[in-house]
Order: sequence, then C-alpha cells, then structure tokens
Amino acid sequence: MGFLKNQQIKAALRLLAWQYERTGQALPERARLEAHARQLVADAHRIARERGGNVLAILKEMVATLRPR
Repeated sequence: MGFLKNQQIKAALRLLAWQYERTGQALPERARLEAHARQLVADAHRIARERGGNVLAILKEMVATLRPR
C-alpha cells in the first residue's frame, strides 16, 4: 500500500474517531474502526474516479453523513 493511501486511512481514522466522539458514542475496537476507515477510503477513491474530486473532501463528506449505529 502506498504512502498516500496510508495517510488517507489515518485521516479517515481521525475523522471517524471525531465523529464517534461528537455523537457521544464509544469507539469500536481498533480493528473494526480500521476496517471501516479502509472501506471509506476505497469508496472515496471510487467516487473520485467516477465523478472527479478530492479524496479527502469526499471522505470528510462521507464521515459527516454517517448515522449513529
């Protein structure tokens, strides 16, 4: 995995942690949170390929629209 993708996953982890904290939810276990972040990054790359745009901006938008589980 490349350096940029690792950085994007780390950013997604921080965004997810912030979102959980903001909504008052407990953080899930690290492995589950990391899997969720990897899926978000993969989805953001797919969206960026289809319609263009910045992957980080797409990630921010995706995390902001997450619903509490």
